[in-house]
Amino acid sequence: MKMTPELIKAEKNMKPGVIVSTGFLGEDNRHLSDIIESDEELINELNLKIPNLVEKMKYLLKEGEKGLGEPITIDKIFEVMVYEARGVIPCPFEDGVFKKINVKVKNKNSGKEILYSDLSIHLIEKHHFFQGKGSDFRLDPEKLKETLELEE
Repeated sequence: MKMTPELIKAEKNMKPGVIVSTGFLGEDNRHLSDIIESDEELINELNLKIPNLVEKMKYLLKEGEKGLGEPITIDKIFEVMVYEARGVIPCPFEDGVFKKINVKVKNKNSGKEILYSDLSIHLIEKHHFFQGKGSDFRLDPEKLKETLELEE
């Protein structure tokens, strides 16, 4: 994948201190295009479809909001807590501003947990970006598949 002007600008926005203090790339020194391409390859190897993944993440967010900040059980499998922090955060690709809505999901069968945000959903859905390795909010596709019990 080529580093387009959009990706170059987004990569600069992802550096520590530009949008968030720790940035979006963690210790991943690859170009943004290589990070995205690598995760797209992993998604294919795992037989995942990004629309299905995003749909499940949005579903758990929406259902979890019914708990009003307290953990609730969804589909007898997922313990979900949705909470909002003050303020907003812009997308590093400069295509939106998002409330700081966080979703904590625990799979009661496996004990695996993930934490994601409204921005995380957007980054995956629109840009196929799961964040760089070592990033505070990196969402590993394999862990997402296992935790959310996603199948082909």
